[in-house]
Amino acid sequence: MNSGQDRVLRGRLVTGQPAADILDGGAIWLAGDRIEWCGPASELPAWSPQDVEEVPVILPGLVDLHCHGGAGHTFSADPDGARAAAVHHAANGTTSLVASLVSAPAEELLAQIEVLRDLVDDGTLAGLHLEGPFIAADMCGAQNPAAIIDGDPALLRQWLETGRGTIRSLTLAPETAHFDELVSLCRQHGVVPSVGHTAATAAQMRAALEHNPGGTWSATHLFNRMPPLDHRRPGPIAVLLETARRAPDSMVLELIADGAHLHPDTVRMVFGLVGADGIALITDAMAAAGMSDGDYTLGTLDVEVRNGTARLASPDGTAGAIAGGTSRLLENVRRCRDWGISLADAVAAASSTPARLIGNDDVGMLSPGRRADVVVASDELEVLQVYRSGALRQPAPKERS
Repeated sequence: MNSGQDRVLRGRLVTGQPAADILDGGAIWLAGDRIEWCGPASELPAWSPQDVEEVPVILPGLVDLHCHGGAGHTFSADPDGARAAAVHHAANGTTSLVASLVSAPAEELLAQIEVLRDLVDDGTLAGLHLEGPFIAADMCGAQNPAAIIDGDPALLRQWLETGRGTIRSLTLAPETAHFDELVSLCRQHGVVPSVGHTAATAAQMRAALEHNPGGTWSATHLFNRMPPLDHRRPGPIAVLLETARRAPDSMVLELIADGAHLHPDTVRMVFGLVGADGIALITDAMAAAGMSDGDYTLGTLDVEVRNGTARLASPDGTAGAIAGGTSRLLENVRRCRDWGISLADAVAAASSTPARLIGNDDVGMLSPGRRADVVVASDELEVLQVYRSGALRQPAPKERS
């Protein structure tokens, strides 16, 4: 029966499980901050039809593992701006968000960690991701090359201890100094090492993985800022694809399916080869997510957003490197669906797979006992309602013009 705080939604139910059947007549029962029941509406217990809300599509709250900001704010040592960015993404369907920090001087990163760890502790953020500075300078992309340094285990230990368990992942290049020690520190602190921003050969990537067995890995935005997949010089991509296909429990590949970073055929290829349980859709969003075209910053670098694509500003006006994304995660799910990827797989890659990667079994899937994070969407996958821990969030703002 309805307790007064409970809510039942009935519609097309997408649970977040890869390759799972979509229930056209599904229902979900939210009781407080938990999911009480989920399944075919015909089997819904103890509810009167007039107490059930009819909605088009029901999705799990999405999980973005790689996001630098949004709504005009960048994740940094500014807690109010970081909170505003997280709230914006939550209102657009991403109820679990990992804040990504670009390479910066050691003390600056330390200050950012000290501020943002509190937002993880209070539930605003799902964790922190350090995208450097132990990466390849010639593959830095939209990061300041002056901030990139050789691998330093003592420095990483300081950051991890300061983070007090809030750091979820670290991007590092296999060719950086002390790579094995850095990976070992990650394992000790429950941090997922994510290989990326690298010029590694296939042999270097394979050796890096084989010398450090027994743990979970990810690949930071596969294809972007790493050597291309060539038929004679396969580079790291071939090894990463092979590893994820063989053992998705040990390797998850990030993909930015925003139409700018990757061609739709490339995204379809990876889903076909690896499957949704080896893919985490991410936004790599920066401050311009949800905003209009204009001038922004990423770290210390100036960024120009034109026609929704962010690029580093250049003195001569030529197009610079792509500088993160401007989308929200549900938009990328919708693109994948429109590109021919099954809705069940696209949703799983944006919910259950990333949640599993960071060891959070309380979110990312619609099933009894889990946190009541739910997105109600239209048939076109536009956000209608967002519930986080069973509470209805403020309606998502209108799409940017």
